[in-house]
Amino acid sequence: MPILSAVSTIKAKTLVNPISVLARSFASVAGEPKPLHAHYPVVPGSLTAHLQLRTGETFTGGSFGASSSAIGETVFTTSLVGYPESMTDPSYLGQILVFTQPLIGNYGVPRRSRDQYGLLKHFESEKIQCKGIVVSDYATKYSHWNAVESLSEWCEREGIPAITGVDTRALVHILRGQGSTLGSLSVGAQPLKADKIEWSDPNQNNLVAEASTDAVRVFNPDGDVHVALIDCGVKYNIIRSLCDQGARVSLVPWNHNLAANLSSYDGIFISNGPGSPSHCHETISQLQQAFSSYQRPIFGICMGNQLMGMAAGLNAYKLRFGNRGHNQPAVDLTNGKCVITSQNHGYALDDSQMPKGWSRYYVNANDGSNEGIRHLEKPFRSVQFHPEAKGGPLDTAYLFAEFVDSVRQAKLANVPATLTESADRQAATA
Repeated sequence: MPILSAVSTIKAKTLVNPISVLARSFASVAGEPKPLHAHYPVVPGSLTAHLQLRTGETFTGGSFGASSSAIGETVFTTSLVGYPESMTDPSYLGQILVFTQPLIGNYGVPRRSRDQYGLLKHFESEKIQCKGIVVSDYATKYSHWNAVESLSEWCEREGIPAITGVDTRALVHILRGQGSTLGSLSVGAQPLKADKIEWSDPNQNNLVAEASTDAVRVFNPDGDVHVALIDCGVKYNIIRSLCDQGARVSLVPWNHNLAANLSSYDGIFISNGPGSPSHCHETISQLQQAFSSYQRPIFGICMGNQLMGMAAGLNAYKLRFGNRGHNQPAVDLTNGKCVITSQNHGYALDDSQMPKGWSRYYVNANDGSNEGIRHLEKPFRSVQFHPEAKGGPLDTAYLFAEFVDSVRQAKLANVPATLTESADRQAATA
C-alpha cells in the first residue's frame, strides 16, 4: 500500500498555486520541488509509467496498460462506477482520463455481447476512445459474473497506456486550480524530456468529424416514427433509448445535408460528441436552416445542446475543468425540480442573454452553467447532461419518452415537416 506523507502546509484560502493544495500524497516528495515530481514505489518487475503535465508537474507510477505513449487533454471524472462505459464514450476522444474513484478495475471488463439492435450492451462504442487512463489503485484481481478479461488486458489489447499509483486527489487539485491541462502519458524508466514532448491540443482539431459515422445507418427499421440522429460522436445508449421508445433511427453523419431531407424525418435528434463545438460550422448551418422552416420536434444532448444554442445565436465557451461524472445536479427551470445527472463536457453555452424566442431550460446547481435551452413556441429543446446515462443515474430518462411521444403526436396530427410543405397544403386546398 502507498505511504501517506505530508508534502506541504496549506495556507487558508490560498489557491494561487495549485501545488499548495497538496495536503498529503501517496508519493514521497522531498521539500517543495518546482516543478512537482511525485514518485510511487513501483512493484519490482513491473514497468514504470509517467504522467507529465504541460505545466511541469510529473507523476510516476506503475504501468498496467499498453507500453506506448499518448498526449491529450488531461481531464477527470467523479464517476464511482462505469469505467467500461466511460472509456468507450466518444466524448472522451483525445483525452487522458483521470478517475477520482480510488479503486478501478475490480469488476474487470464485460463480454462484447449485443442487444436486439446490434449495439454492444456494455460499451458506448466499438473501442476505447480516451488516449489513456490514470488511476490511484488498480485492482490486479477482478471478480464479476460477466467479466471476461482484466482492465489491464483490455488496455493492452487496444493499445491504451494506463498508470496506477497516482495521487489522484493531488492531481485533481492541480487540474481544478489551473484548469484542464495537456498531458503526456509514457512508459519507461525515466520521464520524457520536456523539450522532446511534441504537445498537441486535440481541441484544435474537429474531433466530431473523427468520431462521426461516414454513412447513414438504420436501427429498428420497423419503428413507427422516423428520427434522424445526427452523429457527433453518439453513445450507443442514445440510439438504444430512442429505439426502445419505438422510433426508427437513421444515424447520419455530422455534416449530413439535413435541409434537403427535412420532409423525410418525423423528428431530429443531435447527439453528444467530443471537443469544441466551434469546428462544426456545417452542422450549425444545417440547424439554422432547420430552425427557420422545420415544424416537427428537435432535441439535442450535450454537444447537441451546444450546437443548437450556437445555431440559435448563442456563444460557447470552455469551462475551466468541465463537468464529468454521475452526480451533477441540474434544475429544471420550468418547474423548479432538481435532477441528478450524468455529464461529460468541457464546453458550455453562454446563456447570459438569450436570443429572441428562446429560453433557458436547465441550469447547473453547482456552478450555474447552462444545462439546456428550449424554444418558446416551436418543439425545439436540448439538454447539456446525458438522460441516457449509461452507468446511471436514470433521473432524466423520461426525456426520451417525452421526445418520441411528441414526435408521434406530431405525426398523428399530420404536422407538415416544413413551412413550405404547409404552404403547399394550404394552396392545394384553396
